[in-house]
Amino acid sequence: MQENKAFPEPPGVEPAWSRGAAGPSGAGGSRQEAPVTSSSLVQIKKSRVLEVDRSMHSSGITLTPGMNICQTDLPLDWYQEEFKPYVQEYLSLPDRTPETVLPWMDRYIVPALDYFGPKLMLLAHYYMGGEIVKLVERYGGRIADSYELALQAERRPEVEVFVESAVHFMAETIAILKHPHQQVWITNPKSGCTMEALAKEDMVLPLFDELHERYGDDLMVICYMNTSGRLKALAGRTGGAICTSSNAYTIMQWAVAQNKKIFFVPDQHLGRNSGRKVGIGDDETFLFPGGWEGARRPLSALSGAERDRLDRSRLLLWGSYCGVHMVFTTTQVEHWRRQGFRVLVHPECTVDVVDAADGAGSTKYLWDALQQAKPGDKLAIGTEGHFVKNAIAYAKDKGVIVVNVADVPGAGLGCGCATMSRNDPPHLVAMLDLLRQGRAPALNRVEAGDVVDEDTGHRERLDAASRAVLAAEARAALERMIALTEAAKR
Repeated sequence: MQENKAFPEPPGVEPAWSRGAAGPSGAGGSRQEAPVTSSSLVQIKKSRVLEVDRSMHSSGITLTPGMNICQTDLPLDWYQEEFKPYVQEYLSLPDRTPETVLPWMDRYIVPALDYFGPKLMLLAHYYMGGEIVKLVERYGGRIADSYELALQAERRPEVEVFVESAVHFMAETIAILKHPHQQVWITNPKSGCTMEALAKEDMVLPLFDELHERYGDDLMVICYMNTSGRLKALAGRTGGAICTSSNAYTIMQWAVAQNKKIFFVPDQHLGRNSGRKVGIGDDETFLFPGGWEGARRPLSALSGAERDRLDRSRLLLWGSYCGVHMVFTTTQVEHWRRQGFRVLVHPECTVDVVDAADGAGSTKYLWDALQQAKPGDKLAIGTEGHFVKNAIAYAKDKGVIVVNVADVPGAGLGCGCATMSRNDPPHLVAMLDLLRQGRAPALNRVEAGDVVDEDTGHRERLDAASRAVLAAEARAALERMIALTEAAKR
């Protein structure tokens, strides 16, 4: 990201990545894995002791002078009770410009940074609204894609407290990989993911049980990062792995070499795009519905021809998707190519859009392409709206023209991730000040296996024994991803 010359970092705030060299790769050693049986999975689920936290009530890139820091003020009743005093102060500010907001934030955040020192790390994802990306960086934090975020706890053992401004599954992944002395906190527990919401454990588990009963140990689960720890544990139990959009090809290539039937959860489009890259055609791919429809459609409801096709298929897809990436079309791609733009999209887009584009890859791939662009280059980017907005601002100073692929005359605009946008300046201020005081809400502490209802904010937490089993299984799948990804770089 660009250095902010108009509003430099507060005195004494050192960028997180300059506080020490990266540690070991975190690939880890091999772990003993229990054989998978449908009954064992059901039994584990039945044996869990759950604690439910209902304390939250349901309510229904460059910082430049004069800009609005927050694109929209959230209603007061959307915040946790402990956060409301900070929100009321924020809402009473005369405007949302850096000249007004930053001194208010400094009053709380600088003392928290001084108190924790290098034991604290702030994290955010590229998809966060520009104000959070820029603010987290201003206060010495790190912005990265989901793969790099996942590595932070393992590679930074000197950090004791991670505060993440992104979505819950990313924070939980860090919690799965963390060292015992580390804590992971999220600024807003209700920041979820619509793709993950269509692949909850109770939705996927009935189909998995049937598939495992039919195929036994020949079935392997590959989980996209955009899943809960409870699904990541399925990947670990079946000898599978996790993937991100940046390493999906590497992981899929490895999975194919294992000669197993691959059950890819949850994103049908990333799964199909990755499968095609390793030679799995549509005739060897079987798509199940996502959401509750997938849970309620037993294999017995398939026709004989469908069951035959299922048995022949090498890749089975859960039918979830990212609504943000469904807005892009081949018509839009062709429009920008006619205008002389190089079109780059995210692999969560549909196959036809990925095929029509000049390139497809993760948020890191897209940002790297932007950083490498030369003055006069023209890029059309098809991904989350906040990312593209940040890219447009960054590119302007480089003499590079960037547009959103969806921004075609008469076709509407691309959209941002609404759930990620549930993080704003008051969330960050309140979280850090309450942590400094030792009064942070327990709801914001993230542990492996936690499930948060994105509407109500209620959290379901496993008992310690169930959490330990789940964390070990999910960690095995994550470590396999890390080992494969790092090996592919060499």
